[in-house]
Amino acid sequence: MKFVEFLVDSIEGTDAAARWLAERLKPGDLVGLSGDLGAGKTTFTRALVATLGSSAPVSSPTFTLVHDYEGVIHMDAYRLGSGAEWEAAGLAEYLDGRNIILIEWPECIADALPEHHWHVTLIETGPESRTIKISPPFMGAGGLS
Repeated sequence: MKFVEFLVDSIEGTDAAARWLAERLKPGDLVGLSGDLGAGKTTFTRALVATLGSSAPVSSPTFTLVHDYEGVIHMDAYRLGSGAEWEAAGLAEYLDGRNIILIEWPECIADALPEHHWHVTLIETGPESRTIKISPPFMGAGGLS
């Protein structure tokens, strides 16, 4: 699968990658955010949410599961064991097409997510550096622009 790759060594670089994605999102889009603890998923989310126009302070939803940032729903599936748990918690109801959905640790609930969605992988390559790979939900004839 094709993807866009950003090699970043600063928060500004992470912000640029998040802005690139934010400019392509629309209500109803789902974005899975994968990466080890501390890889920068919430930092990426903070920049994406700001680009989309919210001034709300962004924090990790690890213990609350969901944060709502004015049209952007930020979820954390780390503590969920399956898509069935996600659905039982009522979180699938957020997939109503009205908001952009960001899910950290989507691999924990992969069996419940739509097949086609954006995916962001953050890989630590050093103390301050990251590789950020952004994969589109599907590749059209024109590819990524």
